[in-house]
Formats: sequence, structure tokens, C-alpha cells
Amino acid sequence: MPLLPYALARPFLFGLDAERAHELTLASLERLQHSPARCLWQTARVADPLRLAGLQFPNRIGLAAGLDKNGRCIDGLGGMGFGFIEVGTVTPLAQPGNPKPRMFRLPARQALINRMGFNNEGLDAFVANVQRAHSFRASGGILGLNIGKNAATPIERAVDDYLIGLSGVYPHADYVTVNISSPNTKNLRALQSDAALDALLAALQQRRGELTRTHGRSVPLFVKIAPDLDDAQVAVIAATLRHNGIDGVIATNTTLARDAVQGLAHADEAGGLSGAPVREASNRVIRALRAALGPGYPIIGVGGVMSGADARAKLAAGADLVQLYTGLIYRGPALVAEAAQALANKR
Repeated sequence: MPLLPYALARPFLFGLDAERAHELTLASLERLQHSPARCLWQTARVADPLRLAGLQFPNRIGLAAGLDKNGRCIDGLGGMGFGFIEVGTVTPLAQPGNPKPRMFRLPARQALINRMGFNNEGLDAFVANVQRAHSFRASGGILGLNIGKNAATPIERAVDDYLIGLSGVYPHADYVTVNISSPNTKNLRALQSDAALDALLAALQQRRGELTRTHGRSVPLFVKIAPDLDDAQVAVIAATLRHNGIDGVIATNTTLARDAVQGLAHADEAGGLSGAPVREASNRVIRALRAALGPGYPIIGVGGVMSGADARAKLAAGADLVQLYTGLIYRGPALVAEAAQALANKR
């Protein structure tokens, strides 16, 4: 059990601007992750091993991309008991993202709205941070690296950025996620359309073949999709993933819908909504994916996991693994063990 209950820290953090609290937390984790102070949040990892996409996951609960965009805190976050951690989204070049303020809490609905815009320090700094991490992977943790395109890159040249990203992270990743579903980079979700997705994935598969030969190992590729898709769109995406030999899918990113938060402060802010309000939309997409892809195809479920019961609902919908982000902001590290134990007990 951690020595510092999150309930004591949360009022202070929630008294700050959301992005300021986020950065303060990451800075503290980065500074303390390799020190004795790690015991303040250290939690034993629940053992619930699963082999998926050729990887041995120590348990089914992971951290979603977006929380640690630059890969600064992999070991610190790993101490919370995650079986796998995904960092990024990283773009080839550093970029500041969208103007501030760009992250907003909606506590009445256990939700966040963000329009960060892939703010990150760029591929070189990201890889250097990943290389400095050691204890999480030494303990058997699985590391996913999430790639995207720069805002300044025209959508017609998006493939170029993804190929640069794949080449840069490939030697350091247990799996790579292709993020085509953030609502905060102009036109990015257009890459989920039939022809655009097919062209992107074909190019990535060709590059992966080259990288496999160079590095002597094949790193699984996942694609992260949006919750704002109907069943027909999901079916097209599923067929395209299969056709291009992609290893798995992550469902879902944040939503543009606002039905569940109408009338609340910040509800009309532009950006992606995460947390409890996206739970059912995510589960609907997971069910549609499982129906289209059949048994055995790896699906990681993410969106609205605020409890162990929510994690079990992801598995019931068809997911194999589950990721957290907004739930961690509202519940703290205790949610990791609660969700992992809920899934271990369900087996």
C-alpha cells in the first residue's frame, strides 16, 4: 500500500489549474521515481499474466497514452502497479500544442476536456527519456510507444510523419500505437476513413518489415480509434486492420459528444471529453470491434474506467486488456490495484 493516500493530495491538486496540477505531479514523479521517496506511492502489482500479440503482460491494467507524453515518468508510474504503460503521443518534431488553457475538469461527471494538441518535446527527447527508464521493464512491465503527426504537417503528408515516428521508436518499444483518433489535431480523424487508413497502414507495414529485418524482432502495431464511429465505420476499420496485418486495436480515444455534460461549467470547451461520460460509447465500439474481428484479435479497451466494475465491463464488451487515464486523476493509484484485482478475480 502507498504511504501517501491520494485522498490527502487530491484537494490540493484540484485547487490548481488542471494542466498545472498535471505538470506538478509529473515533475514530482520524475524527480522522485528512482529515490527512496518512491515508497510514497509504490503499490504491489497484481499478478494476472496474459499473453497477447506475442507479449507477456503481467496483468491486464495499463496506463493510456497522453498522461506522460514525453516518457519522463515510466518507472515512477510503473510503481503504481500497472502491467503495461503507454507513453506519448510523440511527433517527429517538438511542438507546443494548442494555446492555454486547454485542460478542464468536470468533477460532477468525473470527466476531463482537453485540447492539448500533441504538445511534446519531439522524437529525440522522447527516445532519450525512454532509454533512461529501467525498473518498470526490468520487473516485466510492457511499454507501448504512441506516435502521431505534427500539426504543421499537411494531412496529405501525414504518412511521412508516422514513418519517421515508427522508425524512431521501434528499437525501444514493446509495441507501437498509431494514433489517428485525437480530436485536437486538425483533420487527423480523417485518417480513419477507408482509403486513407488503408494507405497509412500499408506504408507502416512495409516499414515494419524493413525494421524487423534490421533489428531482428517484430514489434506489434496497434491502432487507436475514436468512440465517435458508427457500426458501419467500425466494421470498415476492422476489415482494414485485418487486411494490413495490424496486430491489435485500442478503443477508444476521447469523444466530441457533450450530451452527458450539458449545462456544466466548461462543457462547451473545444476538445476531447474523457472519463465517465465516454464509458458507454467506448464499450459500444469495443462490442462492434469484437463482432467484426471475431475471437482472438487483440483489443485494448479504454474510456471511462473509474472502478473495478468498469474494468470488468470492458472485458465483457470484448476487450482483452484495459487502460486508465482520467480515472487515475479522480481516484488515484488505488484504482490500478482495484481494477487489476477485479479482472484477475473475473477469470
